[in-house]
Amino acid sequence: MTNSTKTELKKRALMAIRDYGVNLTLFRNAMSEWAGLNVTDMECLRLLFFKGVATPSELSRSTGLTSGATTAMLDRLEKAGLIERRPNPNDRRGTLIAPVQSSSEKVAAWFESARNAQDKLIASYSESELEIIADAFERFAKLWDDERRKVQKHP
Repeated sequence: MTNSTKTELKKRALMAIRDYGVNLTLFRNAMSEWAGLNVTDMECLRLLFFKGVATPSELSRSTGLTSGATTAMLDRLEKAGLIERRPNPNDRRGTLIAPVQSSSEKVAAWFESARNAQDKLIASYSESELEIIADAFERFAKLWDDERRKVQKHP
């Protein structure tokens, strides 16, 4: 492979990654609107599905919302039947936030078409191509986690 070919492929890959991120953001925004929630509500819900449980303070830090805005967001999610507030066993004054049992099924139904499209797309690749795809996404996930930590350490 010539240097110019590799340079062009690197440029193409970085543009594809950029386009992936932009289109994923636009899709998430559209899904939030369709579900009657705002984008931050959906991001919070996604964080909760990932973590399982979190304090309001953790969610505030993760979303960049003030404590008042976080409370309003949690009120909306609770009213929609997607989360529940629980007493924090480690802090009698504190609260833990968790997705309600049925919310994962409800949200999964919202994304059924996208999941089916992803399954169809991913099935079109060979095992060796899937190894490369998985490796690239795992590395990018680590890269963004490392970059986040740098920013948080040195604001």
